[in-house]
Amino acid sequence: MTTEVLVVGAGPAGLLLACELALAGIRTRVVDKRVHAHRESRALNLHPRSIELMDMRGLAGRFLAAGRTVPGWQFTASLKQPLDFTALDTRHPYALLLAQSRTEDLLAGRARELGVPVHRGCEAVALREEPGGVEADVDGPGGRVTVRAAYVAGCDGGRSFVRQASRIGFPGTPETMTAVVGDFALADHADIERARRHGVLVARLEAGLTRFVVMDPARIRVPSTEPVTLEEFRTSLRQVCGTDCGIGRPRWLSCFGNTTRLAETYRRGRILLAGDAAHVHFPVGAQGLNTGLQDAMNLGWKLAATLRGRAPAGLLDTYHHERHRTGRELTTLTRAQTLLVELPLTAAYAGPAGLLCELLDTLIGFPDVNRHLAGRLSALDTAYPPADPGAHPLTGRRMPDIPLTAAAGAAGRLYEHLHDGRFVLLHLGGDAPPAGDGPDPAHVRAVHALPPEPGGGHPALAGVTEVLVRPDGHVAWATAATSPGVLRTERAGALARWTSARGSV
Repeated sequence: MTTEVLVVGAGPAGLLLACELALAGIRTRVVDKRVHAHRESRALNLHPRSIELMDMRGLAGRFLAAGRTVPGWQFTASLKQPLDFTALDTRHPYALLLAQSRTEDLLAGRARELGVPVHRGCEAVALREEPGGVEADVDGPGGRVTVRAAYVAGCDGGRSFVRQASRIGFPGTPETMTAVVGDFALADHADIERARRHGVLVARLEAGLTRFVVMDPARIRVPSTEPVTLEEFRTSLRQVCGTDCGIGRPRWLSCFGNTTRLAETYRRGRILLAGDAAHVHFPVGAQGLNTGLQDAMNLGWKLAATLRGRAPAGLLDTYHHERHRTGRELTTLTRAQTLLVELPLTAAYAGPAGLLCELLDTLIGFPDVNRHLAGRLSALDTAYPPADPGAHPLTGRRMPDIPLTAAAGAAGRLYEHLHDGRFVLLHLGGDAPPAGDGPDPAHVRAVHALPPEPGGGHPALAGVTEVLVRPDGHVAWATAATSPGVLRTERAGALARWTSARGSV
């Protein structure tokens, strides 16, 4: 059995990666050892940047119709002041409450539309990298088969077989604290606000379920490998907030810890990692699933360009350079957030930690501080350092979904031009480039638009004449040049660096 890319793991990161590859015409297969998709949902929301990613592919409406938006999110459960997403520079200034199982359903549906085969009950058990490709032995209902692929992407979770088989190190910090989580069909909603006031995370789910996440000082040192019982869960609720909230029989009970690890590399030869296979941490701030989706979006177009022979030298390596840096920032941030949760629960530090949390609540009340933390948590502030230190300040930053007015008067917005996963060369004002100076339309969509109205675009676009937007919505190149000769030279260099086999990134 042959394919161009074998994706191991049919979680959100694996499914989105498969969709991105298929959109570019790459033959892709997904295998997952689970016979059925998870019905319980570990993650509960999509942050603004993840909703933007779906918008770039014309999928945002499906996700928004399936969930419920809220204007912000907690930095940690130990702080009362929420982060305000409504102040962010985005068309989607909110979090979307959507169970992970529903996110997976929607992505699986998109994969089916794109013709991606997803084989469940099929477990990768061996990998052999060879010149020009990788062989994977996969055990499934019909026995063992060998799949030959040009690349293998490990999206198979924190205990990733792909990562272990590739001998990629996974250094980090061990578990020192655990929390319990449960989904219940019955609950006394009169007690929910009381539980929230005492630091219990409570979220309404689909089908009438309510989720409780409890950090009980009496059991935060219990290993996550030890199962939690219903009676233990009730005891923890009573201990923390004085009531068990009338919970009935659970649909799901689990325990999770604060183990934090980051893969040494996201790429080893023809093996790549994304999602929890590359990074694990305490699920504070609901950042894990969202970061995995952003990994997949970054990797998909780069891997497709490499397979089609139109990638500049070193393009695929930028996946590690860009996303490993983001993963390091994520694991550093979540360790700090986790400490803010753990210290108030520790007898020796409870008093001083409470004072620290009061101080932080005051600071988060300042708009600039709130905006800074909201930008980090939502990933809207994620930027990739350009290789050229003299690059335009926009380079590497996320490109906002600015409204566009074409020279002929037709209105639109930028993300509508990213639906097919191509680069977008945005020419703002003046005459459109001559046909001979433009990009190859098979790889780059050229859009000639009037400059954004004052206040209708990003302030950093002031004076910008052209922008090359990557398929993942980050800026590859921008310029303020107005001389036709200079503009032509800069444009040709940017297109060669990013969209052809000439040049290098």
